[in-house]
Formats: sequence, structure tokens, C-alpha cells
Amino acid sequence: MLTQLHIRNFAIVDNLTIDFHQGMTAITGETGAGKSIALDALSLCLGARAESTMVRPDSERAEVTASFNVHQLPLVMQWLTEHEMLDDADENEDNCIIRRTLTAEGRSKGFINGAPVPVSLLRELGGMLVSLHGQHDHHLLMKPEYQLSLLDQFANHSDLLNKVGKAFRDWRALVREQRKLVEQQDAQESRRQLLQYQVSELDDFNLSAEEFHELESDHKRLANASGLLEDSQFSLNCLYDGEHNNAFTLLQSVIERLNGSAELDSNIQPIVAMLNDAGVQIEEATRELRHYQDGVDLDPELLADCEKRMSLAMQLAKKHQIAPEKLAELHEQLREELAGLTASTERLDLIDTEIKDAEEAFVKLATQLSTNRAKASSKLAAHVTETMHKLNMPDGEFSVTVDANSKEYASAQGIDHVRFLVSANAGQPQQAINKVASGGELSRISLAIQVLTAGQDNLPTMIFDEVDVGVSGPTAATVGKLLRQLGQHNQVLCVTHLPQVAARAHQQMFVSKHTEAGKTITSMRALTDELRIEELARLLGGDTITNHTLANARELLAG
Repeated sequence: MLTQLHIRNFAIVDNLTIDFHQGMTAITGETGAGKSIALDALSLCLGARAESTMVRPDSERAEVTASFNVHQLPLVMQWLTEHEMLDDADENEDNCIIRRTLTAEGRSKGFINGAPVPVSLLRELGGMLVSLHGQHDHHLLMKPEYQLSLLDQFANHSDLLNKVGKAFRDWRALVREQRKLVEQQDAQESRRQLLQYQVSELDDFNLSAEEFHELESDHKRLANASGLLEDSQFSLNCLYDGEHNNAFTLLQSVIERLNGSAELDSNIQPIVAMLNDAGVQIEEATRELRHYQDGVDLDPELLADCEKRMSLAMQLAKKHQIAPEKLAELHEQLREELAGLTASTERLDLIDTEIKDAEEAFVKLATQLSTNRAKASSKLAAHVTETMHKLNMPDGEFSVTVDANSKEYASAQGIDHVRFLVSANAGQPQQAINKVASGGELSRISLAIQVLTAGQDNLPTMIFDEVDVGVSGPTAATVGKLLRQLGQHNQVLCVTHLPQVAARAHQQMFVSKHTEAGKTITSMRALTDELRIEELARLLGGDTITNHTLANARELLAG
């Protein structure tokens, strides 16, 4: 439940800290004092849309902090644990502190237990902590989608509703996939045929990744084989095979000459050693040249084959407008694309069965949901009718129709079209709620439904913001009793202008405003029993409080 709300520089609130308690809390105050400001601030804290105008004039930043006790809320504890926002070592681990700041420029930040979070997480967690019912909800009551959501709220089958939504989305995703595949099929077929031809052609040619570079090298060698042989033979003659003055013979002569000199001067010995090494290198080079000569092929057919393959590679490269050395890479790309299109065609052949299975799974779950709604609609109708009688509509009758049609109404909410029907007077046939209910009747019916559906929310804190507008007298007393009953098991915060409602609260808070240094400041304080009597008397008789209104206030409070 909500335990404390701290507001700073929000609207006309300067600095305000409010402690809240279990049960029903009534919030009253003078007209224009800002009775709903605390609730607006709480809504902002829990992820509502932020606007720069919410920041108090001449202030740089507004800040709202809400503290909740979540000890008896296992789903909230689980959520905090999954998001790593619950410190097991914290002595106050039962508390969840949500904070939001808003600058005058319109930039906002959110925090949960001190950790910065996006606004979406504030809304997600806030939806598990607080249920807000506003004074204009009765206008929404005329919309079929809102009627459906209220029935689901009363039926309390959110898990089944989520399963239906997921099944519907899975089914429609397959339908969209099929539609896309069909739309692309013609273009894909012509592309697939082209790819089959291109891949087949490249398969036949089968050029490997480095082969074109090898072809270029082989062609250069084969085309110049005669010159390579001549150069190698000339080199052999110069190095070793020549009859006169070849390099090896001359080197040996030098070595023999220097060997004699080395006997006279040892400094020549290292030079002789180097020349001996050079002789060994010449002999090794000679052997390698002879081996190279044996490998040089003067084969015209081999050269012709090489030239033919190079020519084909360049023709294919020109056809695909790429460099010849990129053919192998292109071959692989086209092969992968062809495989993808083939898989797409196969997917189209299989998807009909998947769509049928997905539709059947959705309809099965949606039918179960429809059955649940039908059962809940009877209970809701009986409860609302009973509450209408208590709210000074003795001849009122309320019913809910649930029409199931998997072809016409299929959506993420199931296969049902829900209508709220009402008869406000005896002998009047039931019709759609917006056709037969007056403004005051609509407010009372809406209030009855809100109270009944809120009790099924399983949310710890429920807020009713002036939902009793248009209600007075004995009816107001009944509203107060209903809200107090709701407060026996939940925390109920109710902004009201009715003394009959405020008197039924377990505690009451008073909102006032005053001017300080030329600025309007709103404050809120808890009322003692005596102050509650005075406030109830003011609500009963206006600004003039008499002994009579005080006596009436005491009687209301005692009742």
C-alpha cells in the first residue's frame, strides 16, 4: 500500500509530505484548493505523461517520491527481484520507493529504489500498485472496448486474456507472413529462375577462390617459356657450365691463389672462407636452375587450355560486371540467395498448415475466455443491479450481453462483442447504456461498476477521484458505505465533496491553499476527530458553521 507521498515544486505545491494509512482515506477541501493535485503528482510518479507546466513557476525542477509497503505483494516482490531492484541486505526491503523528477524544460527521470529506470518501467510497476478511477470514467462507459475491459477486470482472468492475446498475435503474424510471401512470389519466381541459370553456369565453370590469380601466373610462365629457358641456360653457362671463365672456375682460381697468401698472412683466411661459401652457393644455385629448367614446359596445348579458361573467366566477369578474381565470391553469394528463395517457396507450401493450427489454438483459448466472460457477466449484472437499487434507482436493471463470433470479432481481446444494457425505470426495455441513462443515472451506474470491478483488481491501493459527482442525499451515504466496505480489505483514497462519503472514511485529509509572498501554496494535513467534525459541518452547511451543522456532522461521523 501507499505509505508516504513527498511532493516538491509541483504545480502550486511548494513542499509537501503526506503519510497514508490502510483503509479508506477521504480527501476534502475548499473548491479550487487542489484536492486532486496529490493524485496528479502520484500519477506523474507512476509514469503518467510529463509536461513542463507541471513544474511550479520560478522553480527549476519538480520532484515526486512515493513510498509503498510491498511486503504482502508477492508479484511486486517478484518483479523487483527480477529487475534487480530489491536489495536482500536492506533492512527496509518491504519498502519500494519510486521517484520521478521533471525539469522546467520538460526533461524527466525515473527511479525505483534509487536505480534509474525508463518511464515504461514506472508505468509497469505502477500498474501493479495503484488503480485510478476518475470522475470522467462514466463517459468511457459508453464505449464497447471499455465495457469489455471492465468485464475482464471483474472476471479477473488476466492470465487467460494474455494467452489469448499472444495466440492472436502469433496467428496474425503467420497470416502477414503468408501475405508477404504471396505478394513476393511472382517477382521471386523470376529471380529464382535467373539465379538457377547463373548458379548452374558458375557451377559448371567452378572457379575456386584463388584460381584466377594462379591462371594469370601460369599463363605468364607458359607464354614466355622459350625466353625463360634461354635465360636459365645462359645463366648456367655463366655460373658453371661454360668452358672458359665461368663464375665457379674463376672463383676456384681466386681461392687457390689466396690460399697461398693466407699462409703468409692469416688475415686473409676469413676472406678465403667467405669465397668458399660463395662457391657452395653457386653450386646450389646451379642445381636449382637445372631443376627449374626441367619444370619449364613448352606445351602449346597447355598454354591454349590456360588461355581458354582465362578467357571464359573474363567473359563471366564481364557478364556480371565484376573483376574476374571476384567470381568465386559472387558464386557463393548467388548460391546463398537461391537457397533462401527456395526455402521461401518451401515455407509458403508449409505455412497454410501452421496458420490453420494457430487459428484453432486462438479460437480454443478465445472460446474458453468467452465462457468465462459469460459467467462473469451474469454475476456482474446481478451485483450492479443490486447496487443500483441501493443508489436510489429502485427499478433499475442492468445486464451484460456477450456475443461470440470468431469470424467477425476476432482480436487480441478474443472473439466477443460485449454490450452493457440498462433499464432505469419500471416497464422500460433494456437498451444500450448511452441511450437510456441520464447524466446522473450514468454517474451512479458507473460508480457501481467501478466499485465492483475495483474489488477484483487485487491491487493494494485504489484511488477514486470525485467519482461521486452528481450524487447526493441518501445515495451519497450509500456510496460512502460502498467505499468503506472496499477499504476493509484495500487501501482506498477518495477525493470527494460529499460529507456523507467523507464521514465513512477511516481517516480524512484536508486540502487548503493560501498566499505567501505573492505565491499560491497548497497544503494537505490529516484531521483529528474534532477537526473532522468541523470539516464535515463546512461540507454540510457551507462557510457558515452552526451548532446544527456541527450536530449533523457528529451524527454522520458516529453513523
